[in-house]
Amino acid sequence: MSDPSPVTTLTDDDCWEMLHAQEFGRLAFHLADEVHLVPINYAVDADRRLVFRTAEGSKLLGLTMNADVAFEIDEFTEDEATSVVIRGRARQLEHHEEAETELLPLRPWVNTAKFNTIVIEVDEITGRRFGLTRPWLHMKPHED
Repeated sequence: MSDPSPVTTLTDDDCWEMLHAQEFGRLAFHLADEVHLVPINYAVDADRRLVFRTAEGSKLLGLTMNADVAFEIDEFTEDEATSVVIRGRARQLEHHEEAETELLPLRPWVNTAKFNTIVIEVDEITGRRFGLTRPWLHMKPHED
């Protein structure tokens, strides 16, 4: 009999539950011919979209030039690591749409003005949980 796999695929609902429980992740986007990866704080709305705010700058420019994005969150303990990745399309919300996001638990982590509300429409969501055996913890140095 073989050992069970240390990797478990999460259901879509498990992935969304983890996204709801977190508020910090990493956004990957294109800017010209480069891929950028930046930390953002976010919230999930009732339509299962990720929402965040940003200031004018390279992130907003990149999302305007190419809406394709990826986003990732993870967490780990001594025994397991979990990762959720989404792929989708980002767009800036219009004024009438922004009002719908006002009740989301979207809190800035730094005291900077962020007047642009962005939503990521999710095309694909995947998640995995890894059982950690950490074999190096069982290795003992040789004593002379």
